[in-house]
Amino acid sequence: MSVAFGDKSYTMRDRKLIYAISGPTASGKTALGVELAVRFDGEVINFDSVQIYRGIEIATAKPTMEERRGVAHHLIDYVDPNVNYTAADWARDATEKIVEIESRGKIPILVGGTGFYLRTLMRPLFDAPSTDSSIRERLRAIKQKRGSEFLYRLLTKIDPTAATKLFERDYVRVMRALEYYFQTGERFSEQQPKRVEPPEFAERIRLLVLNPPRDLLYDKINARTEAHFKAGLVDEVKQLRASGVNDSTNALGSHSYRRVCEYLRGERTLESAIEQSKQDVRNYAKRQLTWFRREDVRLWLDGFGDDKTIVEAAVSYLAST
Repeated sequence: MSVAFGDKSYTMRDRKLIYAISGPTASGKTALGVELAVRFDGEVINFDSVQIYRGIEIATAKPTMEERRGVAHHLIDYVDPNVNYTAADWARDATEKIVEIESRGKIPILVGGTGFYLRTLMRPLFDAPSTDSSIRERLRAIKQKRGSEFLYRLLTKIDPTAATKLFERDYVRVMRALEYYFQTGERFSEQQPKRVEPPEFAERIRLLVLNPPRDLLYDKINARTEAHFKAGLVDEVKQLRASGVNDSTNALGSHSYRRVCEYLRGERTLESAIEQSKQDVRNYAKRQLTWFRREDVRLWLDGFGDDKTIVEAAVSYLAST
């Protein structure tokens, strides 16, 4: 089989492995991904669900130009924060980037912490209808008033099978399952098996996951969260809201941004927003590790991505595959 791209064509037999670097937030994924890209002549494709948004900067850990070290980065900072960008959207865009990168003889290196994005790329979702915005707004209003836990309890009654596969506070996917039910009258869990075929390159993806010591990771998360607030996170959120970005968007619904919005609405103190943000991110890191323990991880790396020992272990593994 051959695929044409621009004025070039290439055969699937010529394709090499594709690397995916993941792990909990603050584990050094960017540092490791860039180092591997430098050594293996690759380009980075982001799969972090917050780094995709334009204008959402301080608390996202988007790599600076210096951190990128001349390596091309894709799918970062390109989605309007008011857009409801889904995992299926990302998988479509990532597929195009993988084809494009490989057509240039480069190796795609997927880097990020949103496991659902990666899973959707490797095991595509069924073809669902576009979201009804009126249903989404009603559910967002319920979340705003009664919390994400209420939406999860609602899902356990409507579609208990889908609920068992989601975390209680994973309100983005909880809302999607509820939206699907109220829009179609069918349970999300009953439709999920009707997936489309995975892309050819799915079987060539090799996933490596960072797993640094928990106490050191949590210390780093706490320090980084405090640094975000000192760097002007509150002012950034004020500017985003003033520009028309809604508190209920996915962009402002993530970790520290959500807590700053609560502070600005007078629902908590600034000190409370900082401390709750730390707790949120620590909890998220734990959920990320739990998620990847259910995935096909080819190599667990027990350290941070900027540790030379960890880098060499990853290089050694990839060089031998």
